[in-house]
Amino acid sequence: MNRRHALKALAGLALCPICAPVGFAAEGAHWSYEGATGPSHWGDVDAASKVCTIGSQQSPVDIQGSIKSLLPPLQFAWRTKPDMIVNNGHTIQVNADPGNTLTVGKDKYDLVQFHFHHPSEHLIGGKSFPMEVHFVHRNLAGALAVVGVLMTAGKPNATFSKIAAAMPASEGKPVKMVAAVDSNGLLPARRSYYQYAGSLTTPPCTEVVNWLLLREPVQVARADIDAFAKLFPMNARPAQKDNRRFILSS
Repeated sequence: MNRRHALKALAGLALCPICAPVGFAAEGAHWSYEGATGPSHWGDVDAASKVCTIGSQQSPVDIQGSIKSLLPPLQFAWRTKPDMIVNNGHTIQVNADPGNTLTVGKDKYDLVQFHFHHPSEHLIGGKSFPMEVHFVHRNLAGALAVVGVLMTAGKPNATFSKIAAAMPASEGKPVKMVAAVDSNGLLPARRSYYQYAGSLTTPPCTEVVNWLLLREPVQVARADIDAFAKLFPMNARPAQKDNRRFILSS
């Protein structure tokens, strides 16, 4: 990679922090959620994305059952309020500020960003939800822990309402929101969760993710779901084969 390409790659990482520890699609590579560049063709995006097709621990999954386990509690310490939002062409993403952490047992991760999918990517017993938010965390070694929260229509959620009001209508660089948002507002009261070993749900689909899917959905206003759906009518990867992976639950 020459200097010009390297600079372009680094600029891309600013719009996609999740890509930083696991690589990124080649310059000019294009993928989408439908048609000739949709999920069934992601393995053809570039060499790094072959795992999208041949991987054995791909995400998301349809959770049909789980093994009750003594999983460590999820300890959220999200103390700063982010105010940078971006439409990256695939989703709406809020970039986190330094100082927000997640501790799982002895492992500590930093919150990098969170973004949204419509409808939900994970299924529970074959059931889909209107939306899902993914909180992407990374530790010093580059390992990822992604907390997934299912979203359903109901009472308005102050955090998501602020995000919906600030969503850029078109793809571009991160912009500053008028009001910073409290990420904790997108977490349900109960924090029991499913845990399994999986992958990124977008190219390059790298299998380096410790998935932590909260069992209780969070309610948001139907109008805010509809506002997101106008920008992204469908940006969810279909459920992948579990390949007999263990899915644990707290």
